[in-house]
Amino acid sequence: MNKGGFSWKRAIGITRAKRKISRATGIPLTKSGRQRKIGKMATGGCLMAVLGGITIPAVIIVIMVLIA
Repeated sequence: MNKGGFSWKRAIGITRAKRKISRATGIPLTKSGRQRKIGKMATGGCLMAVLGGITIPAVIIVIMVLIA
């Protein structure tokens, strides 16, 4: 069944205004949207590349310490 209903925010245009602001500035207005955007900026959009960039040098350092 449809759980949707009447929304005052949609009726008076708040939802549309917030969406236009977000699209114009490129900054999400929701907390989760901002966190997602910051996460993508920090990792360059690919978490595996960041983890590989950290893990591979760490493994090399550990191997060199064990050899020496």
